[in-house]
Amino acid sequence: MTGLLIGKRTLMTTIGMAAAAVALPSRASALPQPTESPILRIAGKIRIKNDGDAAVFDRPMLDSLGSATITSVTPWFDGPVRFDGVPMAKLMETVGATGEMLTAIALNDYSTDIPISDFARFGVLLATKRNGAPMRVSEKGPLFIVYPYDSNPELRSRLYYSRSAWSVAQLIIQ
Repeated sequence: MTGLLIGKRTLMTTIGMAAAAVALPSRASALPQPTESPILRIAGKIRIKNDGDAAVFDRPMLDSLGSATITSVTPWFDGPVRFDGVPMAKLMETVGATGEMLTAIALNDYSTDIPISDFARFGVLLATKRNGAPMRVSEKGPLFIVYPYDSNPELRSRLYYSRSAWSVAQLIIQ
């Protein structure tokens, strides 16, 4: 009887360790909690969350995802402007986005729909800085979805300018 009990304990321990090993990757891919005030909420068709049914990010969390730069002339500023921020494709990957469209909602309730395919196709950024400085709300910040307008004549059009939301606060994946 003792041998059988030890066998069961060993089996249960092995099963428990295997279950823990399987569970670790999902915990490792979970988003951390913001340590500062959140500036972005992503909801909808996402797999990776840290706040109920949503993913929330503060500035350090966004900065930790990596950065890219777009320098371009825009209709909103004089001369070429340098934008630094998170590639939108990377942000979608980080939250496990499974939809095909995104609705960006600004602090002033402006909203625009953007095909998620634009992000990889054009290298769209969620800009956190303009000309090297964090953007304040009064400067179209803290987050601004920008396209590399100068890289392709197609992007210098009303369609893509309308997809370029500033003072972004929320993204809903559809």
